[in-house]
Amino acid sequence: MAENQVIDDCKIVLIGGSTGSIDVLLKLLPALPPTLSFALIIVLHRKNTSDSTLANLFSLKTNLPLKEVDDKDSIVPGMIYLAPADYHLLIEQDGTFSLDDSEKVNYSRPSIDVTFESTADVYGPSLVGILLSGANADGTNGLSAIKRAGGVTIVQQPETAQVAFMPQQAILSAPIDFVLNIQELISFVKALNKA
Repeated sequence: MAENQVIDDCKIVLIGGSTGSIDVLLKLLPALPPTLSFALIIVLHRKNTSDSTLANLFSLKTNLPLKEVDDKDSIVPGMIYLAPADYHLLIEQDGTFSLDDSEKVNYSRPSIDVTFESTADVYGPSLVGILLSGANADGTNGLSAIKRAGGVTIVQQPETAQVAFMPQQAILSAPIDFVLNIQELISFVKALNKA
């Protein structure tokens, strides 16, 4: 990996995904160290009737504090945040979350693009965006916004994705710094940690 592409002071790691991405997260979360120097924000497509089952499942896989986001929550390093079902998750200039129930974007709410784009506006060069397995093109525009803002963009290697469409679309249409398999992805995220 090109050293000049790795962020010295990572504040946010964004992970977006859809079908097949939960399996990747169930491998990543247990591999994370007990403290993180950045916040990890996860945006997954899921049914609008989803309850807290996914947050509970993820919590069982990590010792890090994990919560489903509430409106106006502050972003704190060392926390894992999960976008709630049926709300777009935005990041405000003051470093807080905002939940929005406006129209779906890319047939999705939460939309990966919405979160990635709003986070790029606030955190720019201290941001890493990661796009995992999925069945539509959500996330591609968001990765482009992250790159324009000076952040680092990563997609899961399509051959390792349960559904390759989402990472393939990003590779075709967005400036991607790294295309990584699951183990490389885990190593990359761990290497960002300065805690």
